[in-house]
Amino acid sequence: MSAADQSRAAPASSKAQITERRRSDLARQQRIWGWIFLSPWLIGFTIFTAVPIFVSLIFTFMEFSLSSDAAPRFIGLDNWIKLFNDPVAINALGVTFRFALIAVPVGIILPLAMAALLNSKHLVGKILWRPLYYLPYMVPAISSIFIWQAFLNGQTGWLNRVLRGIGIQEPPNWFQNESTILFAFLLMGVWGIGNSMLTMLATMQGVPTELYEAAEVDGAGAFTKFRSITLPMISPVIFYNLVLSVIGIMQYFVVPYVITRGTGNPNNSAYFFNMHLYKTSFTFFDMGYGSTQAWFIFIIALVLTVVLFGTSRRWVYYASGE
Repeated sequence: MSAADQSRAAPASSKAQITERRRSDLARQQRIWGWIFLSPWLIGFTIFTAVPIFVSLIFTFMEFSLSSDAAPRFIGLDNWIKLFNDPVAINALGVTFRFALIAVPVGIILPLAMAALLNSKHLVGKILWRPLYYLPYMVPAISSIFIWQAFLNGQTGWLNRVLRGIGIQEPPNWFQNESTILFAFLLMGVWGIGNSMLTMLATMQGVPTELYEAAEVDGAGAFTKFRSITLPMISPVIFYNLVLSVIGIMQYFVVPYVITRGTGNPNNSAYFFNMHLYKTSFTFFDMGYGSTQAWFIFIIALVLTVVLFGTSRRWVYYASGE
């Protein structure tokens, strides 16, 4: 290379280095400002979420009561042993699982059926039906509980009035009968499935129409197209709703607590595990045992979620092939 070429290459190389340095400085400034804008959330998460979670884990190994002046005392696994030998906790866990076995399948199948109905080309008034199905989801939880409490009242509720009108002289007292109270909770949950229905409906509308056209050419009927095309294509959203439903059931608390006023009656048939956790922690102020219950139900929810993710590869279809 001649001296002239070297003299021209040197400024070009220097200019490239300057450009690269400016890009590096700009990226560093962006990272700094990103952390600055993110810091309020990080500080709040650390103080109000991460630290309490860590402290509650420590409490599971301690005897700590807010109703006593005694200092917290390390007791090892005594809280865990007490939990597994607590008949009330075991019964509450059984109530939670019995309700989950009913509510989770219904919470998936019913919105799926409603979404398929609203996605039908032959349904009249879809513009009206879609918001009507979604509106109950927007009603505040406590307000909806009071609405259903009045609707299912054994004496004055509209449902029992209708049942009496069609000849059933002694309709069930929904919230006072062991065999019907969980079904009443299920009805209340079904009323608010509009969000799940909407996500499934949106996914159905995103399924490529050429898949249905090809199936029709092969002579596939409506059921075959739904089973072989619609279900696989929307399986990621079904899986998403399934995981949320399982986690939500493990956190189920507000409805039975308000309906039964914290008692879980009749005969503890509506005494969910989270009600026992709440009563232990904030009625008896046994924070050590209450923290143990909280971590126990968290571990159950985590295990169920991991199992769902582990089995998802067998039935959840992703278009990217992952």
